[in-house]
Amino acid sequence: MPLKIGVLGAGHLGKIHIKCIGLIPETYELVGFFDPNDEAAQSVESTGLKRFDTIEELVEAVDVVDIVTPTLSHYDCAVKAIRKSRHVFIEKPITHTLDQARELIKLAQEAGIKSQVGHVERYNPAFKAARPYIKSPMFIENHRLSEFNPRGTDVSVVMDLMIHDIDSVLSVVNSNVKRISASGAAVVSDTPDIANARIEFDNGCVANLTASRISMKTLRKTRMFQRDAYITVDYFEKSAEVVRMKTFDENSNENPYAMVLDLPDGSKKQIYFEQPDVDESNAIRDELQALADSINQNRTPDVTLEDGYRALEVAHQISEQLDHALNVIK
Repeated sequence: MPLKIGVLGAGHLGKIHIKCIGLIPETYELVGFFDPNDEAAQSVESTGLKRFDTIEELVEAVDVVDIVTPTLSHYDCAVKAIRKSRHVFIEKPITHTLDQARELIKLAQEAGIKSQVGHVERYNPAFKAARPYIKSPMFIENHRLSEFNPRGTDVSVVMDLMIHDIDSVLSVVNSNVKRISASGAAVVSDTPDIANARIEFDNGCVANLTASRISMKTLRKTRMFQRDAYITVDYFEKSAEVVRMKTFDENSNENPYAMVLDLPDGSKKQIYFEQPDVDESNAIRDELQALADSINQNRTPDVTLEDGYRALEVAHQISEQLDHALNVIK
């Protein structure tokens, strides 16, 4: 039997969530939505989907609450759902403050509900295709550049864009953060529009993240370097490439045209180029499906509240350094 779900928020992303839920009717029964903004709600209401008068009424009518509201309201919406023992999906970032995130984690544990944070790049088909090849990366380079769009400029580029890559990096580096340094600039808004952060981990891995929302073109790409391998993931173009090295075997006929390197110690290594198959998929639909699977199978969600907290914690540390640097410049 499909889980009854309701959506909080009928803005740009909320409408996308409503559409994606409609793609998996065997998983969810979309009961309705709530949005206090009449202009935002009108186009959704015109499709025949029920518009609830209050958040409380929606929560009472469903099994799962999909929170796609502005970040400032994530905490209040989630508390109302969790206290009624409803499962929740919360768009990124998990909450506005770290204290709010910690409180949600505690409440969710007490209620015994499933909850997932919308770090959607985990479900990007290119990242999923490359994920099996990622083993202990030691250097990561991320670029997430977007053309200017007034929507979202109420928060810094760190919370708007960079947090995607913060979560992706934390998901593949099995180590604690040791040190963070950051720099950036506010160009067209009152908060940083371009930022660079260097995250150093206890195991020696370094991640260099750049995010901009004032670029002339769109770029969402990560490069990972690890022992004997170089992995590229293009989130925007939905492609992945893996370059691997292994000891050259003269008797192997695996690829007679592969590049062979003569190393100073006299050994040889052969370079292999691979392009993992990238399946066509809808990342938002997949993350909503994953939450349902965790509910039905009683397993830990793919992107937990704890994951959301870790990404938010790093994002706050980066933001604090940016704020300090900008204040010094002023």
